[in-house]
Amino acid sequence: MRTKLLALGLFLSVSCMTFAQETNAPAFGKGLFNLVGKDSTWTMKIGTRMQFLGISTWDETADGNLVNPEQNFLVRRARLKFDGFAFSPKLKYKMELGLSNRDISGGSEFTRNTPRYILDAVVMWNFYENFELWVGQTKLPGNIERVISSGNLQQVDRSLVNSRFNIDRDMGVQLRHHFTLGEKFLIREKLALSQGEGRNITQGNLGGHQYTARLEFLPFGKFKSKGDYSGSDLKREETPKLMFAVNYDTNKNAVKTRSNQGSYMRNDLGFYETDVNTFFFDGMFKYSGFSFMWEYANRDADDPIAKNSDGTETGDTVWVGNGLNLQTGYLFKSNWEVSGRYTDINLDDLTGRNPETQYTLGLSKYLAGHKLKVQTDLSYLTVDGGSNELMYRLQFDIHF
Repeated sequence: MRTKLLALGLFLSVSCMTFAQETNAPAFGKGLFNLVGKDSTWTMKIGTRMQFLGISTWDETADGNLVNPEQNFLVRRARLKFDGFAFSPKLKYKMELGLSNRDISGGSEFTRNTPRYILDAVVMWNFYENFELWVGQTKLPGNIERVISSGNLQQVDRSLVNSRFNIDRDMGVQLRHHFTLGEKFLIREKLALSQGEGRNITQGNLGGHQYTARLEFLPFGKFKSKGDYSGSDLKREETPKLMFAVNYDTNKNAVKTRSNQGSYMRNDLGFYETDVNTFFFDGMFKYSGFSFMWEYANRDADDPIAKNSDGTETGDTVWVGNGLNLQTGYLFKSNWEVSGRYTDINLDDLTGRNPETQYTLGLSKYLAGHKLKVQTDLSYLTVDGGSNELMYRLQFDIHF
């Protein structure tokens, strides 16, 4: 499988170079090339992106000394992207493949023991006025930080709130709609029914299904270039723009420790099942280079402690609790940006995980917006009853 994928990548690269020599290639960041059918009944934009990341971490002793230094260099993300429409502009599609180890890891018996190459494979049909039906595998309409592309983040990576509470990608259907009150007040509704076990699961469906609802409010109208789902105010909004949203997700008879994420909870009958509910309140504000994003997350479960049929505990628990993430930044006219983040995680005692607080200071240089940028940040993590940690990261991001 890996050999075939490498061959496909080589073929696409050669095709792209040949195509670029024969025609005018798109502007930087607009894809490697854009195809349009002779009868204009289909289009396909092919793009790629890469992120190269370096990380250094140190543990802090009780007297404030830094010990146990560790370094890691990796291709954090490497992806191929395809999107366009088929037959009609009202029938769009998107496919995204992950190539890096971090992208494809997580294979198990439930993915037929194969790498998880497919990130997105979804068709979007605007079947009536402002209604749109999505079918396939893609991100669920969850917390704002997760739905923002990893290539459009304000800092090197997402916060601890996202890693502890996000509901990520899944296979299923989504119904989306929007309407306007008055001249500007935009309201968007998003509903999803999904399998409930995360992406690339092929071996049946354990437990029940997952139901997600998100309601978004934009009182001052749309952001420029979908800026409510992009980090930093790169468009320098000329008037204040605000989006805030509430989100509720319930995963019936979930078998994983973090709803459709985390590890499977096994017991003597096979798998422990319980209803897991996740709530988000989040939003984005932008104006004249200034941006502010917030997220509050809460997760509970009917019975978060996994048990065997005789009532004995298995040692697994659902990660119930809450988290808060506050993030802000200011973009200077030189396209340098300074950003700050405060993250607080409080999982219930039964999970065995201590409260965590993280402070992050970021610095970014946008050479061509999010399509070509260098980002660095310094984070200090405090853990109640545990060891504190200092982390430095440097990342280079390029999109074609």
